[in-house]
Amino acid sequence: MTQPPPDPFAHPASRLSLQVFRLNGTLIALGDRLVAPLGLTSARWQVLGAVAQDPEGLPTADIARNMGLARQSVQRVVDELARDGLLAFAPNPRHKRAKLVRLTSAGQDAFQKASALWAPLAQSILAEATPEGIAAACALLERVRDHLGDLSAGLGPHETPAKRTDP
Repeated sequence: MTQPPPDPFAHPASRLSLQVFRLNGTLIALGDRLVAPLGLTSARWQVLGAVAQDPEGLPTADIARNMGLARQSVQRVVDELARDGLLAFAPNPRHKRAKLVRLTSAGQDAFQKASALWAPLAQSILAEATPEGIAAACALLERVRDHLGDLSAGLGPHETPAKRTDP
């Protein structure tokens, strides 16, 4: 008698991944509602936050890499935010064509307002987890992200670790 295939959702790494996907969806939906009165979406707020972390400015490719997103999708949001006066482009001394993206004063104001809206929700998360528990979860997620990034960096476009055949 053959055994049924294992439940793919029973594996601890699968359960962790599923929870991360669900949390991401919840955060995006909540973020969209939270910052809508400011004329923002979660995507716009995320990009503003990524730019706010580096006051010198970043090229779009670096913003995308830091966020774990495709450069093209981040470029679209950057262009929208620039048209709305929340971001501006500056010359990049390290690259002729890849302009630095910086917050304008309006962008900084929008990011500060979004952060103020987020602050009570961030505080409420502490009712569900201790700062130490959150630090441990962040460390775990960072290790998993780095591990998966290392695996991904060594693969071809349609290759998976299971398909890989090293000589």
